[in-house]
Amino acid sequence: MKKIILAISVIALCVAANAASAATKDTLVVGFQYDAESLDPHVTTDIGSQNIMVQVYDPLMKADSDGNLKPHLAEKVEKIDDLTYKFTLRKNVKFHNGETLRASDVKFTFLRAINEGANINYVVSNIDPDGIQVIDDDTIIIKIKQPDATFLAYMAHVGGACILNEKAVREAGADYGTKPVGTGPYKFESWVKGDRITLVRNDDYWGQKAHVKNVVVRAITEATNRTIELETGGIDIGFSILPLDLKRIEDDPSLTLLRNKDTSVYTIGMNIERPALNDIRVRQAISLAIDSAALNKVVYRGVGYVGRTVIPMSLPFYDETAPEHEYDPEKAKKLLAEAGYEKGLKLVLVSNENKERIDTMTIAQSMLKNVGIESEIKVIEWGVYLDELVNGNYDLCSGGWSCSIFDPDEAVYGAYHSSEIGAGYNWVRLRDPEVDRLLEAGRTTLDEAERASIYKDVQKRINDQYVVIITNSGEELIAMRSNVKGLQPSPLALFDLALVSIE
Repeated sequence: MKKIILAISVIALCVAANAASAATKDTLVVGFQYDAESLDPHVTTDIGSQNIMVQVYDPLMKADSDGNLKPHLAEKVEKIDDLTYKFTLRKNVKFHNGETLRASDVKFTFLRAINEGANINYVVSNIDPDGIQVIDDDTIIIKIKQPDATFLAYMAHVGGACILNEKAVREAGADYGTKPVGTGPYKFESWVKGDRITLVRNDDYWGQKAHVKNVVVRAITEATNRTIELETGGIDIGFSILPLDLKRIEDDPSLTLLRNKDTSVYTIGMNIERPALNDIRVRQAISLAIDSAALNKVVYRGVGYVGRTVIPMSLPFYDETAPEHEYDPEKAKKLLAEAGYEKGLKLVLVSNENKERIDTMTIAQSMLKNVGIESEIKVIEWGVYLDELVNGNYDLCSGGWSCSIFDPDEAVYGAYHSSEIGAGYNWVRLRDPEVDRLLEAGRTTLDEAERASIYKDVQKRINDQYVVIITNSGEELIAMRSNVKGLQPSPLALFDLALVSIE
């Protein structure tokens, strides 16, 4: 009798386990490094927020993995002249609140972005607010102030070109960042700050429906914990895996590794508004004191590469002829002495909780000490860290930048144009008229050969200012449970989870 009861119990447990397994196929759990800051596209473009936005919203245009632009929410795009574009919208597209997409929503979106989107100023600043004309519910004209080689590319930007529903924004008011309404393949359901965001499939989506019904995006700051969660089945996909864990994942038959070539550039940035760092000799000395190749080898272990310039290799106009970063501690000491710091200098180095960035700063601290620069490292929570960078509350920062469009403008305009200081992403607080001129020319020049020449000059000029040291570029490690299929590599580091299925 006991054997029969035991057999029945085992069968019951197996049935329950199989039922639980089947149930999990309706839910995809992913682990990102950062929680979102806001789900209002006009408030932030940090990578944690954008990877949720790309599931919830649709832009007018969209680029494929090769950078080819195609109409998305716009069914058709016509360039009337160098300053005028006509967008014909898809018909019968529904927002998550049931409202129908109309051209008036597009106009509302861009006017709001222009008036309130300080963080995306570099995306929409060339749009003429008086030149946005609704022709009918499905047609809108958008005029720009001057010819712009980047305009249509920016119409695919996850922040600047995600179309919002006017009614939803007005009803939510100041709470819209936690009550987003888009037209995307997933609807926002809930958000436990610092823990997880839950999305549910939009069954009324105008395009290809998502494979998995529910998506849970967990914020797992520690990269090692993301790997452990993968191994134990706590998450199905883990993004930004540590290079240290690469072999561990490759050797695990239950996991699959994806090495994703992307548009990232990681740097040590210098706040040139600090008195000491305002002296280019000090900045050059700091640059010479840090062996970026050795640092990259220790921290990233062969993942990615050390870029020569602030434009990543995967974007057009990367200058492969630019010189490699120079390492010369003795020259650094001489420059510090010339600048009046032969008796030393004390700096504050800041990092968020990312392990590679903390390790980068720890190694940099040791290298700086070798030339007589003492430093203190401060590790700050992600949201506060972003505020500190915008406000310039640091000497050196371990920063990073990933482009959301396939154009070099985004790699450099938002990060180095003087208009982006204090609101945008010019964290080094560079105010260089020549850099500004070149960046503006890069946008308004339509000839590709001329743009290539301009961006070559941009890269050289920024390199010559010694405001950043490039520590790593171009690759992200992603790991998945072996039953997860369909995740497509994204050079923009923005992943369409609607394509993912669980077998």
